[in-house]
Amino acid sequence: MAFTIGIIGLPNVGKSTLLNALSHAGAEASNYPFCTIECNRGVVEVPDARLDRLAELLGPEEVIPSTITYVDIAGLVEGASRGEGLGNKFLHHVREATILAHVLRCFEDPDVSHLLGDVDPLRDAAIVETELFLSDLERIESWISKEKVRSRALKKGERGDLDFLEWIREKTASGERVSREDVSVRNEDLFDRLQLLSGKTVIYVLNAGEDGEGYKDALGELGRECSIVISARIEKELAELPDEDRAEFMEEMEISGEARDRLVEKCHGLLGLVRYYTSANRKLQAWSIPAGTKAPEAAGRIHTDMEKGFIRARVMSYDDLVEYGSEAEVQHHGHLRTEGHEYVIRDGDVVEFMFNR
Repeated sequence: MAFTIGIIGLPNVGKSTLLNALSHAGAEASNYPFCTIECNRGVVEVPDARLDRLAELLGPEEVIPSTITYVDIAGLVEGASRGEGLGNKFLHHVREATILAHVLRCFEDPDVSHLLGDVDPLRDAAIVETELFLSDLERIESWISKEKVRSRALKKGERGDLDFLEWIREKTASGERVSREDVSVRNEDLFDRLQLLSGKTVIYVLNAGEDGEGYKDALGELGRECSIVISARIEKELAELPDEDRAEFMEEMEISGEARDRLVEKCHGLLGLVRYYTSANRKLQAWSIPAGTKAPEAAGRIHTDMEKGFIRARVMSYDDLVEYGSEAEVQHHGHLRTEGHEYVIRDGDVVEFMFNR
């Protein structure tokens, strides 16, 4: 699946610095509000030690890792939905994001001004989330207006889209998040097209600054399961170091892993994704899909014709391949399997799909 992380937050909280640390995007990061006045994007390969090991064992001619697109927009401010600041003008850039990374400033620094004068990450989180709801509400109202015109030609029992939109409006107006799991199968397509920001999965990025402090209260309130602590400035410096110096710097700063790796894995966990690999035609490729995806649907993520013509899948696990050293040895020990339409793809599966062309 296309994997996009939308970076949101107030101005001057470290969003552009984080983007540069994660993707070397070269986004401007300065000490004044609305430094980011255009949408910044960065596309990076997902670090994947398993993919590297599979490449050693299978010897493909081409190795294609998963990629992530980071999207950084202008900072939101209180009143953005009423035209304050710049952020609301750019929210459409993150409506297609797979997950939102909400950057919260947790550090004091007299050289970096805060828009509201003092550092309070929980207050900042509430301001931004309110603006997301208000932006969604404006969007829903617009859709309802258009649907009312269309539904005039329909009988009352045929106005399901209008009824659904009005239900969504009621929920959103009351500050209640609505996710895809909350809607009926009939309304899933309409819900997907709405692209509600308030319904997206959010990971809170607690920007702790260089001293690594100031984040504990916010972490306790927001919860460890949906939060990650990162010093964007340190990570940016780390990303700019030559490879030979990076490990030494990380050891000196007691950093267990680069932010890019930790953020990706945290997002995968929050979204309930698994990563599997395809090996065919001398090409090895990594894919991320929701846990519980059956083999035909997984094949369809590669190409719709593969799902339509799906016959079976040849599957071996990453662990078995590493243990036995080759596909031939995996097969010899009885661990190369043929799976059908009901097989659910597992994390670490190495798959070759068979399908009618």
